[in-house]
Parts: sequence; C-alpha cells; structure tokens
Amino acid sequence: MALEKPYLDIPGTTIFDADQARKGYWLNQFCMSLMKPENRARFKANERAYLDEWPMTEEQKQAVLDRDLNRCIAHGGNIYFLAKIGATDGKSFQQMAGSMTGMTEQEYRDMMLHGGRPIEGNRYIGEKK
Repeated sequence: MALEKPYLDIPGTTIFDADQARKGYWLNQFCMSLMKPENRARFKANERAYLDEWPMTEEQKQAVLDRDLNRCIAHGGNIYFLAKIGATDGKSFQQMAGSMTGMTEQEYRDMMLHGGRPIEGNRYIGEKK
C-alpha cells in the first residue's frame, strides 16, 4: 500500500524521503566517496570513468557531469551529500546554493541575511494564506 504524501505539492521543492533515498542511493554513495582524497583525485582526473564505476543511472551521471544540482536532487541526490561535489570543485555551500537558485554567491548570501526567500509561491497547494 502506497503512503499518502501530502508534502509532494510544495512548488519547487523536492522532499528527501525514503523513496528519494532509494532512488539516489548510488548517487549519494558516489558523493560520499569524494570524502577520500584519493577518490577526489581519481574523479578529477577522469570524471566519466570514475562515475562509470558506480551503478547510477545515466541521468544521474549526466547531472553530475553538468553540475546540475537541481537535477541531481530530482534524481535522488541529497544536498548534504551533493555538497561533496562542490567541495571537490573548490566551491562553498553558498556558491552551490546560489547556482541552484540562479543567483550569485553574494546575491544568495544577501537574501539569506535578509530573511530568506519570500513565502509567496512556495506554499503547498492546499495551504491558505
């Protein structure tokens, strides 16, 4: 029996739940492998070859190669694991988050320092204002 998931109707939001965890298991394991310096070196030397060692979907691999973190999340990636890719590339979490929102690092930082993103357009569909 499928569980009811009323939280799936939040516009622009992917909830990392058990289904997402199963879908992204190998993607997230790949990300965690980047905690070891020797794995980061292998990945940076030949990204495609290193990714091909992992039983991820082609869509997951291409999202990593494109550094499309929103697509990685859609395919089961967890942002805390995906941060290892950014760290491997020498990027801060703020730079990564900015890229996911179409903002520069400074624009993202300024937004977060001034109350975060506006709630309008981010409520779940059945929510009253």
